[in-house]
Amino acid sequence: MANKIVLADTSILIDLFRKSEKANSKFVQLALKGYEFQISAITEYEVYSGATTVQLPFWDDLLKKVKVLSFDKDVVKMAVSINNRLKQKRKQIDLADLFIAATALANNLAFATLNKKHFERIDDLKIIE
Repeated sequence: MANKIVLADTSILIDLFRKSEKANSKFVQLALKGYEFQISAITEYEVYSGATTVQLPFWDDLLKKVKVLSFDKDVVKMAVSINNRLKQKRKQIDLADLFIAATALANNLAFATLNKKHFERIDDLKIIE
């Protein structure tokens, strides 16, 4: 099966970290379906800012295998557009989530998350199961 690329939300990585049976994590389930993962620079920040010294080897090992996408001008423009639409509907989301979703859309990637409640508000975002 040809691999498909998906932007993984922070929740997908944390689920992998927390599961004692890694095979039960959404990350592994998606990998078995042929998905390859990329993450936003915002997710990298969230992971490392929440990690303890003991956890760092796990995150270092995982993140050296995953491409990290920059928070660049295209992502900024996309974030502004998404935020404006959400503001009109009075359904804004957390800035970190906004920036992560904008990264997926700016890079034309499907999105994997365990936090569908917020991300479903974004019309063009393709959330994979």
